[in-house]
Amino acid sequence: MKFVSFTRLGSRGFGAVVEGGVVDLTRRLGHRSDSLKSAIASETLAAAADYVAGRAPDFAISDITFLPVIPDPVKILCIGVNYEEHKAETQRPDVDHPTIFTRWADTLIGHRQALIKPNVSNRFDYEGEMAVIIGRGGRNITADKAMDHIAGYSIFNDGSVRDFQRHTSQFTPGKNFPATGAFGPFMVTPDEVGDYTKLPIQTRLNGEVLQSATLADLIFPIPQLIEYISTFTPLVAGDVIATGTPGGVGDKRQPPLYMRPGDLVEIEVGLLGTLVNPVMAEM
Repeated sequence: MKFVSFTRLGSRGFGAVVEGGVVDLTRRLGHRSDSLKSAIASETLAAAADYVAGRAPDFAISDITFLPVIPDPVKILCIGVNYEEHKAETQRPDVDHPTIFTRWADTLIGHRQALIKPNVSNRFDYEGEMAVIIGRGGRNITADKAMDHIAGYSIFNDGSVRDFQRHTSQFTPGKNFPATGAFGPFMVTPDEVGDYTKLPIQTRLNGEVLQSATLADLIFPIPQLIEYISTFTPLVAGDVIATGTPGGVGDKRQPPLYMRPGDLVEIEVGLLGTLVNPVMAEM
């Protein structure tokens, strides 16, 4: 199934995407919440398929404003340099453990919302990624059990302000300007995805393909990421792991290519759909 978080008529909600639109699940399924994260945590989404079956949509996709698919995660953990091509272009050495940094939820926007290029930088870069959304949390999750802890998959643009990212060895400033990252449009459940390693990933800027790979190219695959992360922090429902970006980032092109106001960036990940965002200047 596909789930979406949204605002409509001034209210926040979430629903299941069906042919012709969205079945509203807000405060339904026996759960009195407007939060997809909360529904994941309470395991009420298990009843969604039966509830949705044969039901007409409550409204069209065009009637909603997309939110980040999980608007309120406790943790967003981003994996750096997790494709060989990207490692080569950044000239980073081989490592025994994944590179991990954090983003804050208030830096993210939803599908079709505008990414904001900060006025203080002209080095605003795209990073197309697949995101993993945790369903059942835990500590010390072993790799062989890790896939059982996934609620779904989505698409992530880890927009990066490269000069601020490189002011020191720590990435945090360049990854956390407001409205510089995007997350969505949907959460797609594992049963619909099947083998995630077969998913292609592609980033386009103004229609030009700039990144292209498959999820099989990850240096540290998803089970290994979940095992490693859960050794140092307890994962909880709705936590997000952005799995890394392929080679082809704008900062490493010759000449460099950065996002500008008026641009349109699209990130497509197989049957997860396409995350689309225009770029605007900071006001």
